[in-house]
Amino acid sequence: MIAKLKGLLDETGADWAVIDVAGVGYLVHCSSKTLAALGEVGEGCTVFTDLQVSENDMRLLGFAEAAERDWFRLLTQVQGVGSKVALAILSALSTGEVQRACANGDAAMVARANGVGPKLAGRIVNELKDKAGALPGDGVAGVGPAPVGGASADAVSALENLGFKPAVAARAVAAAQGELGEGASEGDLIRVALKKAAG
Repeated sequence: MIAKLKGLLDETGADWAVIDVAGVGYLVHCSSKTLAALGEVGEGCTVFTDLQVSENDMRLLGFAEAAERDWFRLLTQVQGVGSKVALAILSALSTGEVQRACANGDAAMVARANGVGPKLAGRIVNELKDKAGALPGDGVAGVGPAPVGGASADAVSALENLGFKPAVAARAVAAAQGELGEGASEGDLIRVALKKAAG
């Protein structure tokens, strides 16, 4: 599995780029946001990748940030969402906007992407609303980045065990961590997050 490429931007097209890594050119399909973030041809760049293998095709998808790749993987788990539709969504919306749309059940926001009708948009937000808080967005107001690793991850798990939905638990712990600081203990995070989740 190729997880990341670091090299020179060799060439770009409407929805793809070629990354030269030690003389080998990798064709990666990208969202317009990733293409814009890669910089100019000839410059160094890093892309996070996802390799998709089907019966008659192997395709490498490239993303400017790991969060975008994680959302791509989540989107393609929804029936009717292939790599092309997932990239269209990530071209139209930032990861934070996708996260907010799913958390709030805002199908109209997802339907702004090319090739996504109201019915598919509704299915996407319905299937992903409980997972929206478990993936990092870009800190869009109302949905902070999900806590990753250590005490914060344990605190999210504890809240989920108490019956809170993953999105609610992740948001509450993120808010608690923002209030208490990075070095907060699991116990303190749970205590403050419980107040926020219950409120």
